[in-house]
Amino acid sequence: MPASAKKAPKKPPPFNIIAVAQAGRLGYEAALLLASLRANSPSFQGRVLLAEPLPGRLWPRDPRIPNGPLREALLAMGAEFIPFETQEFGAPYAIGNKIECLAAMPDAPFLFLDTDTLITGDLGTVGFDFARPSASMRREGTWPIIELYGPSYHQTWKSLYDLMGLDITPTIDTSQPDEYWQRYMYFNAGWFFGASAPEFGRRFLHTACTIRDRTPAEVVIQELYPWLDQIALPLVIHSLGGGRPDAALAGLDGDVTCHYRLLPLLYARESDAAVAALEAAALRDDLRPILRDYAPVKMMVYQNKGRKARALFDRARLPRREQAIRKLLKAEGLWLR
Repeated sequence: MPASAKKAPKKPPPFNIIAVAQAGRLGYEAALLLASLRANSPSFQGRVLLAEPLPGRLWPRDPRIPNGPLREALLAMGAEFIPFETQEFGAPYAIGNKIECLAAMPDAPFLFLDTDTLITGDLGTVGFDFARPSASMRREGTWPIIELYGPSYHQTWKSLYDLMGLDITPTIDTSQPDEYWQRYMYFNAGWFFGASAPEFGRRFLHTACTIRDRTPAEVVIQELYPWLDQIALPLVIHSLGGGRPDAALAGLDGDVTCHYRLLPLLYARESDAAVAALEAAALRDDLRPILRDYAPVKMMVYQNKGRKARALFDRARLPRREQAIRKLLKAEGLWLR
């Protein structure tokens, strides 16, 4: 068949963006996320769903973004607030919101993003295959921590796959050395996607609660918090026929999205495009009066301390461990959470 007759790559179906938004930091980050999406991926046609936990027995204080300028700005940028009830985690493990919120979402393909993410390019260029879910590989070997004479990496991870009735063998990266942490599928939960938010959520919640309530003997010496979402995530993705991200997803954690986590870290190590996306969002006329109440943006952007932080580091020769970056930023008085 001549090249001209080849079929064009199939476009992914429309999908929703899901993020958890609450009063405080997550609300301000959501504003930056929405502003960067509208500026850098204007052709995105899906819904932007901000999952909002309802007050209840697991939330001693109302976690919702109150009525006012921030909430109005999010709505003006096209966000839809979707309330959900917390049954298992709540304030003691707020990360669990990303697990529990999915049950309240539409039954449609979705991309979950942590709010501390910026859109720096066109999401339409990312080759999503929603039938094969995946998640971010931008992580360090934070779990498990192998103890002398304790269970090995293989024993630890295999016990979890066995617990959930799954075969670990297809998930092992045999190009990595035996008993090296990257041999085993481990994700950062800053982004993940799938074909159905409720189905993904059901498996995520069941897996996380099973690990918590029926912890295998090989895992009892390990800390489950704050890592529980990232421990459960590879099991969920494998159970749904997914795996590690392929080259078609390179724009995530690449030219299309940036999971910066904290603004001092963004200025220290992220791309010029990420800095430009942040500053363009923060300097919007409608957002500046709102974001000046958020200390990290006030210091890093409006007081120009971010540029000072950026000058401390060579992006081509960053320290291998994040801890070293944090230490220097703190020594220079440029650290805010």
